[in-house]
Amino acid sequence: MQRIYCDNLTISHNRHPVVHHLSLEFSIGHSHAIVGPNGAGKSTLLRGLLSEIKIDEGKVVIEGFCREDIAYLPQVSELDNSVPFTVGDVLCLGLLHTIGSNRGVARANDEKIQLALTQVGLAGYQSRYINELSKGELQRVLMAKIIMQNAQVIILDEPFNAMDSRTIDEILKLMHLWRNENKTIIAVLHDIQQVMDNFEYSIILAHELIAYGKTTSVLNHQNIEKAYKSSIIQYNTKEICDS
Repeated sequence: MQRIYCDNLTISHNRHPVVHHLSLEFSIGHSHAIVGPNGAGKSTLLRGLLSEIKIDEGKVVIEGFCREDIAYLPQVSELDNSVPFTVGDVLCLGLLHTIGSNRGVARANDEKIQLALTQVGLAGYQSRYINELSKGELQRVLMAKIIMQNAQVIILDEPFNAMDSRTIDEILKLMHLWRNENKTIIAVLHDIQQVMDNFEYSIILAHELIAYGKTTSVLNHQNIEKAYKSSIIQYNTKEICDS
């Protein structure tokens, strides 16, 4: 049985509830967009799902998936640009679970790298060094690494930052392909129309859960307005012990 859910999850910063008493279960094999005001806990929720941040109360449960089944694109790259990695080197990191850390990349894998780079609009970039890239180009490289991982659960934090509209369209097509392959997608996004057009489920977060369900039902003016009002009240008044 495969499940991903939060039970009464609370994560705080200086005793302020960044994520506050959140209970939520993601629908396996479907796409989910997390939306809400800036600073409302969206990125914190993703890091909580990945056990990258301390949880104050409650729990995150991921059943039926191993670590290699989960791919993550952070909002800000954690790569050390001072290390002389090429784009090809970075993409090879997405293959470690299949080729092992001590084996070379076969011709078939080289073809996968070229295809992944083409899908994100970086054809021919394999030999470029990452410290030569713009932030937008680096974001695309990290998205190509996600493609290489071929994971079953794909977690994306603002994946379209610094991407042009053509590349965004290509990545959205890729997400539709992932959906057809029954992959589970969880993404933080800001463009409401983009969410309406491309994501089956939506979570509106303002430190606590405002609404969750089918995107067509959840994304309405009333819920979005409630999220913006609630976000200000929650952060300024609640502490982690306050129910």
